[in-house]
Order: sequence, then C-alpha cells, then structure tokens
Amino acid sequence: MIDEFAKDNLHERLRRDRKALLWKLDGLSEYDARRPLTATGTNLLGLVKHVATVEARYFGEVFDRPSPEPLPRWQDSNGSDLWATEDETRDQIIGFYRRTWEHSDATIKELPHDAPGHVPWWPEPYADTILFAIMVHVLGESIRHAGHADILREGLDGRTGLRAELEKQIDEEARAVYCAKIEQAARSAAPIKAHQFA
Repeated sequence: MIDEFAKDNLHERLRRDRKALLWKLDGLSEYDARRPLTATGTNLLGLVKHVATVEARYFGEVFDRPSPEPLPRWQDSNGSDLWATEDETRDQIIGFYRRTWEHSDATIKELPHDAPGHVPWWPEPYADTILFAIMVHVLGESIRHAGHADILREGLDGRTGLRAELEKQIDEEARAVYCAKIEQAARSAAPIKAHQFA
C-alpha cells in the first residue's frame, strides 16, 4: 500500500512542477523567453524543451514505450534540446511538453511501481531499473530545472513563486531593504573570514 501511495505522491509532485515550469514563460516576450541568461546559454524556453525531452526519453524508451514525438537517438544528443531555434515556436515546444505529459502519465498509470526498465545511457550496473526509481529521477530533473527557471525569471522581471495564484505584488522598497541587509552581513563577514585564515 505504501508503494502505491508513494507512486501517487511522486506523480502529483511531478504534475505540480510541470505547471510551475511552464508558468515561468507567462507574459514574456519571445526574446526574453529564448535569450541566453547565463554564461552557458541557459534560457527559459530551452529549459522547457529540455525537460520535455528528458521526460519523453525516461518514460518512453526506458520502458519500451517510445514517445510518439520524433526524438533524435539518445546517442546523437548534441545539446539542441537546450534551446529553441528560430523555426520552433513557443506553442510548438509547450505543445510537445504537454503531449509528453500525456504519454508519461499513461506510462506511470499503466505500469506498476516496480515495472522493469532499462536506461541505455546509464553505466552498468545501474542501467537496469524500475519505474519508481525513474519517477524519482525525473522529478529530481524537473525540480532542478524549475529552480533554474525561478532564478532566471526573477532576474528578468523580479517575478517569483510556484504558481500565479500564490504570487504577491512586488514591494521594491522592502526587497531593496532586505537585499541591503544581506549585502551588509556579507561585507561584515568577509574581513573576519580573511583574518581567520591569515
């Protein structure tokens, strides 16, 4: 019984984090949704495309239930799942992610938590696994990239939060005071640390 409870709980968290990731695109221009926001090129629409591809592979190929979406062979992965080309629309990528949800949800629903799977891109002896372990892995990937999206979106326009209904009006003055307090603590601690190791 605990196994089904855990499986359902993980599945619900995955559904929540999928929605949170997509929400980070709301209200952004095409440029801001696509442009590189870190030195390594991380961008919001690319995060969505990447997470969709990861989920399609893990809940598809691993359980011999290939995604109905065209995917390049995993051996040919070249990083193109990390950004949107000028020919790919936001709607296409979001649609791909949503269709991937449906396929993944069907895999999760139809297979028992201990259904065997094989991850050919994992080294031995880890390549043979079960659905429950893949759910944990994909949830971890989704959470990690949703966290990246949180920070990227905050850097663009200051918006934060998990869902639109939980978002609060930005109080710029309170935010500036809070950041100043943290900055002061960092500056005050820096000379102490330097002195301790001298």
